[in-house]
Amino acid sequence: MKLFLAILLGVSPITASAQGVPPIPWAPHDSTRPPPPVVRPAPGPAGPWSPPSDAIVLFGGTDLSSWRAPRDSGAARWRVVDGAVEVVPGTGDIESRQGFGDCQLHIEWMAPSPRSGEGQEPGNSGVYLMGRYEVQVLDSYQNQTYADGMAAAMYGQYPPLVNASRPPGEWQTYDIVFRHPGFDARGRLRTPAYVTVIHNGVLVQDHVPLTGPTAHGRRPPYEAHPDRLPLRLQDHGQRVRFRNIWIRNLEGP
Repeated sequence: MKLFLAILLGVSPITASAQGVPPIPWAPHDSTRPPPPVVRPAPGPAGPWSPPSDAIVLFGGTDLSSWRAPRDSGAARWRVVDGAVEVVPGTGDIESRQGFGDCQLHIEWMAPSPRSGEGQEPGNSGVYLMGRYEVQVLDSYQNQTYADGMAAAMYGQYPPLVNASRPPGEWQTYDIVFRHPGFDARGRLRTPAYVTVIHNGVLVQDHVPLTGPTAHGRRPPYEAHPDRLPLRLQDHGQRVRFRNIWIRNLEGP
């Protein structure tokens, strides 16, 4: 009934494959999907990188004034420690107060050391572009899990081209270029979202077309949404740290 009403109103979810995105020939989280090869990245930076002059600094090491709690728009409930923001398990996700669409994002993260758990447990978090499209954060250094759920995967859709993970306790970098999906006046998908990810200086996602938003165990279709939405970081119960978060708008002011 819901789908019928959506179609009647002209805002039905449209599958990405109907819009020229080839279907992914693997079920979500298929344990038989081949893992990517491992590469050793270059040594990490000694300290936080300096952002470009036109970047919007979302976290510079001192406070969370640019962030809020999505569930009530109140203050972000994570903690700032040693120049980083650390997940406080059970307090929920945090999201940027400002919305973004097409963007270049730089973010550094660290999985806890010593490692706790295995598979999808250690260092689990996520970078959600527009609050919907997840680049997975996970301790994937010598840690086996399903290929589309490891670090730098587009969760549930695309594994990284290679596993460029550093050990837990070391800082890692994501440099992400994101192009938001486009919808027509009736809410129908015109163009899918595209994502490029460089993990620790290594290209791991090369302008991949997303099939829709992120979900566990399935690939839901797109639904129309605004051209700018907040960036979200996930509380998945692990004390993952983030630092030096900056973003550049790629579509003008």
